[in-house]
Amino acid sequence: MFFCSISGEPPQDPVISSKSGQVYERRLILKYINDNGTDPLTGEKLEESDLLTVKANPKTAPPRPPAATSTPALLHMLQNEWDAVVLELFALKQQNNSTRQELSYALYAQDAASRVIARLIRERDAAREALANVQATMGIAPASGAAEDVEMAEENGTQEGALPKEIVDQIDETQQNLSATRKKRKAPAGYTSTAEVKTFVATHTIPSLHSASPAGMTSLAVSRLNPSQFLTGGNDKIVQLYDRSTDKVLASLKGHTKKVNHVAFREHEGESTLILSAGADKIAKIWAHDNASSEYIPKATIRTHKGELTGLVVHPTNSIFALSSLDKTYSLHELSNFTQVYRSAPGEDAFTSLAIHPDGALLALGTSSSKIQICDVRSGNIAASITPPDASPFTINSISFSENGYHLLAPDSPSSVAIWDLRKMKTAHTISLGEGAQYLGVAGSEGIHVFAHKSWDELVRFEEAGDVSDIVFGEQGKEIWATSGREVRIWGLPA
Repeated sequence: MFFCSISGEPPQDPVISSKSGQVYERRLILKYINDNGTDPLTGEKLEESDLLTVKANPKTAPPRPPAATSTPALLHMLQNEWDAVVLELFALKQQNNSTRQELSYALYAQDAASRVIARLIRERDAAREALANVQATMGIAPASGAAEDVEMAEENGTQEGALPKEIVDQIDETQQNLSATRKKRKAPAGYTSTAEVKTFVATHTIPSLHSASPAGMTSLAVSRLNPSQFLTGGNDKIVQLYDRSTDKVLASLKGHTKKVNHVAFREHEGESTLILSAGADKIAKIWAHDNASSEYIPKATIRTHKGELTGLVVHPTNSIFALSSLDKTYSLHELSNFTQVYRSAPGEDAFTSLAIHPDGALLALGTSSSKIQICDVRSGNIAASITPPDASPFTINSISFSENGYHLLAPDSPSSVAIWDLRKMKTAHTISLGEGAQYLGVAGSEGIHVFAHKSWDELVRFEEAGDVSDIVFGEQGKEIWATSGREVRIWGLPA
């Protein structure tokens, strides 16, 4: 007789894993595969196609429990069940009564606190009036602002100082170095040519990432130091680190209470790798790689903003990172001690997307009113503002600088994308989404479209990708990575 490796009971519909050779109840192992995608005993990747049905002939019925072999025994079992139901109902009534008492106490306490606050306000107003009368009698002018309350939330509602000088110096140095090399640089040797891009085909698909409920991935980041590893953020509130070369989940990082909107790596020579995430729960989380245990451990939780986080970028200095939020502000934080070093004053519109210039001197912020603000990272001042012409307001959910820093890619309508020339502050080209660095990738509900830089000719499209939530180019443009549903798909040169 077989026994299920999960429940320990004889299975009604037994199956055998071709990976581990273990016997499972089909219903239980399918549920486990949908949630985790691995074998519960070995941790290896497991799919429904890896399960083999066990066929027994003749089929044997499972043994009946000894306690259910006679009428008196069955009556005794039913009596025990009834007693358990009655006891549980009694316990629930007690718990309900206790909860009602706690609620009544809380309501009385809140009413008493409100009465105390009202009395204190009346006493304060009376004291202020008496003071004003005494000052008028003695001919003393009242102090300015004496009748106004102190704003306790000022630090969260106004601009919080300027960046420390040492950080500004780092940004200036990085900007000068990167700008000097960028202007002289040409496409590196071995970079994918236009002809090669046109031959791209699907090379790898990684299914069943994250939970099936709620399904879907929202963001993707590929490691620069180890291109086989990538990060995904999902609607299931989890950040996953996956190794493509071994087809294994290296880490499932939890801590968010709502969906994860953005993920990023901080990879710097001589320092441990950091994983960053920003979520709809208004917080950003940071994990660091521990060399001793080879695991990622929580390092910090950022609770600066009062609205959903809509952007996360690591600065080219690798010493700070930026967050944008629906609370109409953005902030900068150090990666050495995870403290906030700058927060902008609230703007007119909520910030819905964020990008950083390759040189690190400018931030681009998309808004809910179709405007784009370009801010100086060092001073926080608005360097430029872009508004698409002849367009009704819409939300800019994605924005990106070109690798050479001359162009900015952003929607100019709900159905088209504009390439803005930052040197002339005007549109260089518009791409209709209804129709569809060195290359430009546009992803949406109709798959992926890849265009050539400067000429903006469409090179290739991958409509089989379906509804794509994020897209990333691989090293030297040799691969295109994208998230769609619970899958990560990769396109590249044919083998």
